[in-house]
Amino acid sequence: MSSMSERFYMFAEQECSGSSPLYEHLAEQMAGDDDILQLAEQAPDGQPVPNLLFGAVHYLLMGERDHPLQAFYPTFTNHPKPKERAYPVFRSYVFTNKQAVQKLIREKRVQTNEVRRCAYLYPVFCHIAVRTNRPLGLIEIGTSAGLQLLVDRYSYSYGRDTIYGCARSQLYLNSEVRHGKLPGFMHQPPVIKEKIGVDLHVCDVTHEETMLWLKALIWPEHNQRREHLEQAVQELRLNPPDFYEGDGVEVLPELARRIPEDQALCIFHTHVANQMPVEVKTRLHERLVEISGTRQVFHIYNHMNDSDLHMDVYEDGRIETHTIGATDGHGRWFDWYLEEPVPERTEQ
Repeated sequence: MSSMSERFYMFAEQECSGSSPLYEHLAEQMAGDDDILQLAEQAPDGQPVPNLLFGAVHYLLMGERDHPLQAFYPTFTNHPKPKERAYPVFRSYVFTNKQAVQKLIREKRVQTNEVRRCAYLYPVFCHIAVRTNRPLGLIEIGTSAGLQLLVDRYSYSYGRDTIYGCARSQLYLNSEVRHGKLPGFMHQPPVIKEKIGVDLHVCDVTHEETMLWLKALIWPEHNQRREHLEQAVQELRLNPPDFYEGDGVEVLPELARRIPEDQALCIFHTHVANQMPVEVKTRLHERLVEISGTRQVFHIYNHMNDSDLHMDVYEDGRIETHTIGATDGHGRWFDWYLEEPVPERTEQ
């Protein structure tokens, strides 16, 4: 089995199973199709190829008026045809539109804005606010459109009637604590002042074409995710964060200097580090150590070395590590094993 074939099999088994029956079936078929795999090889290094290829086809379908393949996608119909009959139609569509598909997978990037991941980020930022007794300043690496930077602008529930976060928000996100216990300090929302998002290619959601691509990256069965995206974009247009286009690791010290000293510096990224080469991860660690020489740094991340959510605290070159727990890729559930914070002493 080739490495590309294995990627599609793993995508079907580990990511799509129980979440996207259509993509699970199509990915399994694609894993054994040499012509499709050869096309997929044209994706840039570091990109999650199955997501990119599926996104390209979905994007093109969104511009169709009435194509037979749309009948299999819950995006376009409430009564999709059986997935078992989809692959011949899918394959035919890909090669009929081969040039357009090639152009998209060569030029586009997977910049999924899964805003429900904020459901597990929110308690982390509450934890840091209680621990430091300070307002927070956020820097997000690989920010895409910056929707996760608005973590304090959304409302949340966790399997109960209690609502946390911004009660006036037009976006309500529900999630579940699968293992562990929801922290008891979340009723007081964190004060977040500075918000900076950095990305090699910031997504400008004021452009219709950009919004179409972001919607195309969302899997066909996930209509609620598309609704969340649209609601979060409305919020972003009202409360835009600051954006910086460039290499997030290299410019990190410069961006950190933009966060005032009276704010707890939080540097975070979700599902981004899995696209980082080992040397970039090493460089990120070096940058965090460098910044910690002058101020405390909270680093919140997953997919650096494993898929769990982590919080590391850097101070004077020392590192205090915490594993928070596993998270669902779409934020539907998470584990919480982070202990209650001990408030730090503040200088009088």
